[in-house]
Amino acid sequence: MAVNPVIWFELYVDDMARARAFYEAVFQLTLEPLPDAGMEYFAFPMQNDQVGAGGALAKMEGMAPGGGGGTLIYFHCDDCAVEESRVAGAGGTVIKPKMSLGAYGFMSLVLDTEGNTIGLHSQA
Repeated sequence: MAVNPVIWFELYVDDMARARAFYEAVFQLTLEPLPDAGMEYFAFPMQNDQVGAGGALAKMEGMAPGGGGGTLIYFHCDDCAVEESRVAGAGGTVIKPKMSLGAYGFMSLVLDTEGNTIGLHSQA
């Protein structure tokens, strides 16, 4: 495979305003509306020439957010403790506080306002 295998992700939501507020508060960014997507859709900022996948929050008929597991998306952070510290104030829950992965850095697991578990990852 010549490129990284993951190129896009979607986090399904029930309440777009609530989900947007959570992600914008935790990651200190602004999600961009994609009005031509045919559904309620807000993309995370991305740079096509950088490593990593782009993605969006999506509200789509027949697609529900929440538990069950199976897929976990990790967001890059300079220090995952910083984003983790914003989770509760934004309406989410910290599931696993920052922990060491040895040579692979650090991670936290959090639950967003829609019931999706996401990972936070940093090298420091």
